Amino acid sequence: MTGSVWYVGYGSNLHAARLRYYLEGGTPPGGRRSCPGCRDPRPPERIVPHSMRGGVYFATESATWGGGRAFYDPSLPGTAACRAYLLTVGQFSDLAAQEMYRAPDGDLDLTTVLSAGRDVLGPGRYETLLHVGDLEGFPVLTFTAPWAADEVPWNPPSAVYLRMLGDGLRESHGWPRPRVAEYLCGLRGAAGFWSVDEVADLLAQ
Repeated sequence: MTGSVWYVGYGSNLHAARLRYYLEGGTPPGGRRSCPGCRDPRPPERIVPHSMRGGVYFATESATWGGGRAFYDPSLPGTAACRAYLLTVGQFSDLAAQEMYRAPDGDLDLTTVLSAGRDVLGPGRYETLLHVGDLEGFPVLTFTAPWAADEVPWNPPSAVYLRMLGDGLRESHGWPRPRVAEYLCGLRGAAGFWSVDEVADLLAQ
């Protein structure tokens, strides 16, 4: 399949510098895993702030950052703040493979996700593709886990991961630090564990 798609990041890929490691390869600062990179390491054609109906929550244990990973559940109330990157289908395929802990080795068949809105490629992590709309004539895609937010134990995110998300929100949406802290502390898994003041202090470091 040829053409371009918008990839929507709502976790650490809110931060453009973090996404660059998926494109070019290497280990992001604070990370514990190295990324092999994409077959096509060019930067995204465009990067824009975005949002999706639904919510973000933290669950499982990140091998890269420690603590809970961010997942997206479209059935949650509210709005998820995110960032959209215009990528080639090949780049999106390679990015998805790396998020699934697979080696990039070919383009995904997007027929099912584009026609049905959802395609489950595996049982865990980011192995479920979602078509969450269209923007400027290109499909908007993201990936998440196959389960719903209330079907898995929540797990608080680590400080380094939360700072990555916070910096990404400030970078992409231009939010002031207090608004970023309030948003992150309202997400399931972080709520009740991280306070707004703690996250605001974290983002000031």
